Amino acid sequence: MDKRRDRGNALVKVRVYVEGGGDGKTLKIRCREGFRKLLEKAGFVERMPAIIACGGRASAFDDFKTAISDSAEDPYPILLVDSESAVHKEPWDHLKERDNWDKPDNADDDHAHLMVQCMETWIVADQDAVKEFFGQKLLARALPPTNDLESRSKDDVQSKLRHATKDCGEDRRYEKGKRSFELLGRLDPTKLETLPHFSRSRKALESKL
Repeated sequence: MDKRRDRGNALVKVRVYVEGGGDGKTLKIRCREGFRKLLEKAGFVERMPAIIACGGRASAFDDFKTAISDSAEDPYPILLVDSESAVHKEPWDHLKERDNWDKPDNADDDHAHLMVQCMETWIVADQDAVKEFFGQKLLARALPPTNDLESRSKDDVQSKLRHATKDCGEDRRYEKGKRSFELLGRLDPTKLETLPHFSRSRKALESKL
């Protein structure tokens, strides 16, 4: 089979190697589904990139390096990981400083993209979706304000999201994994456009697809 084609035999122009999904097959499926639904809403229904759920961030980078080692770059590989901290440099420079990851020789700036500072930043950017998902027991006032969200630390965003959902019940409060990816798929991408790095990633996909 042509390596550019996915399991549905559609021509794949871009593959996104994303941090997420842990080590289990089921969680990786949910990760891919969450990102797919978000990208469909962002206008990529007829030109969907392949989403590769890689588990941890180091695994995502390793898988990306393997993909980009093919000089043909067909399909075009993109790395998408949490920044883990504030970003004041270009993505590859940030990843070198924080993780000591060297930019592959044949990579350019468009190959590296960041969720700043974590995927939960994307989630709390659409507080209407959060309120709808968790219902009346959500402590909405405990969520972080949506202005300048990318400057808020990963720990701050995640702890506020957990606190805001603490009364929603054990089977409803926020947790990484199934619930996080289900929420991801419910987000309105227009709300996420206030996040500069999300906007950058969407524009990069637009240019490659």
